[in-house]
Amino acid sequence: MTHATEIIRIHEDSGEDAWPFGTRVVSHIGSACVIEGTGDYTPEELHLVRRRFPGRYVTLDGDVITVWPPSSPRGR
Repeated sequence: MTHATEIIRIHEDSGEDAWPFGTRVVSHIGSACVIEGTGDYTPEELHLVRRRFPGRYVTLDGDVITVWPPSSPRGR
């Protein structure tokens, strides 16, 4: 049986305007961050998260914004 090696942290508050309006839960899996909302996020809310994580790949899929782990150099 395999076990997850990454720590999962759920709902960490980081200030009043840290997350888009309607955010239900923020979870971290290793260095990835998943932001789940009570409804669909807007492109403006996606840009808010992108500004918080400069240089990271951030995607929007309805009510979920995902901040992907930083890419690592090939061969490592």
